[in-house]
Amino acid sequence: MKQLTKAEEEVMQLLWTLQKANVASLLDELPEPKPAYNTVSTIIRILEDKGFVSHEKVGKGHVYFPLVKKEEYSNQRLNTLVDGYFQGSFKSMVSFFMKKNDISLKELEEIMKNIKEEEK
Repeated sequence: MKQLTKAEEEVMQLLWTLQKANVASLLDELPEPKPAYNTVSTIIRILEDKGFVSHEKVGKGHVYFPLVKKEEYSNQRLNTLVDGYFQGSFKSMVSFFMKKNDISLKELEEIMKNIKEEEK
């Protein structure tokens, strides 16, 4: 799976939330200062070329929708992070974030409880 730029990820986050949108709708959702319409349109076309987005023709325009699930992309990005910074060790990553974010033992237990519930 190809990696996305920051701008492409921002548009994908909106598409994952909205499920379907035209360029004008995406532009409405972007924070100020808003990019130009053509910029968003170009980003959408790049996302289509990368296989993340497709479209359906509606009237004279296009409505875009994600082809890649957010969870699928998130998993790939997380694996890249773990491999690149923690030598492939999730244990090292969790340890790092515990130290840097001052996570208490109680909070860690809650996280573990949530993970176990997700596995069911």
